[in-house]
Amino acid sequence: MDRWSSGLIGQSWAMLFASGGFKVKLCDIEQQQITNALENIRKEMELLEQSGALKGSLGAQEQLSLISGCSDMQKAVEGAIHIQECVPENLELKKKIFVQLDPVIDDKVVISSSSSCLLPSKLFAGLTHVKQCIVAHPVNPPYYVPLVELVPHPETDPSTVDRTHALMKKIGQTPIRIQKEIDGFALNRIQYAIISEAWRLVDEGVVSPSDLDLVMSDGLGMRYAFVGPLETMHLNAEGMLSYCDRYSESMRHVLKTFGPIPEFSGATVQKVNQAMCEKVPDDPQHLAARRKWRDQCLLRLYKLKREMPSE
Repeated sequence: MDRWSSGLIGQSWAMLFASGGFKVKLCDIEQQQITNALENIRKEMELLEQSGALKGSLGAQEQLSLISGCSDMQKAVEGAIHIQECVPENLELKKKIFVQLDPVIDDKVVISSSSSCLLPSKLFAGLTHVKQCIVAHPVNPPYYVPLVELVPHPETDPSTVDRTHALMKKIGQTPIRIQKEIDGFALNRIQYAIISEAWRLVDEGVVSPSDLDLVMSDGLGMRYAFVGPLETMHLNAEGMLSYCDRYSESMRHVLKTFGPIPEFSGATVQKVNQAMCEKVPDDPQHLAARRKWRDQCLLRLYKLKREMPSE
């Protein structure tokens, strides 16, 4: 395995692959970045082991022994079966990485991007090994949220998708297959739809920012942590056909009242920012503490979901 970039997403991928027993090379052009990443991973794994939350069957030290760093791309990819690119969400930067990788890899390794929105047809255009390319988009933070969207290039070989799907399952993630290219894939399209209507409701004075967040955290989110929106429909009536027959007219009526795409600026952004900062000041210390609390909550939820029977 290789991770290209030693940022937070790259570190999470390294931990996940090591939890599955794979050797990992964390690659970055800056040696200090690699050194810092390895130290962060060590601290995180030791804390996870102490709390009984470390993934995989190996102990922290065994997993740590599988992770090393390398600043030379060609050396990093030698013998790799999977390369997971994790550089910032910039099309030209990502394409530059793939163009550099293309001539030095063999015909078996999978080249995977962590991109959240960039289309595979743009990321992998013109590559000789395009059949081996795929987007594997994780959800932040990947160690605690298992979903991974698999998005193939139109020319990606089906075996590449199958191999990546199997690999994600082996390291404890939950891969889903996006059948064709679409902006935002599935997760961000649904997320942006929620954000858009949430913003409109605050903008129009229907609900305060803090109460809006409660709609999700103490309402919809509690259900959606275990069953998705389609199964929720199925369960909230005598099956899906019953739900659509009973509620389709009212759903269409409400949907017709939705407004235009928000600008996410002006007075509303100031109003939302003020409400968020009252709850969590936007200095680095408070934000880091709140993220840590969030991650602890997600970890406990992850463990609960694994303990719950599926039926």
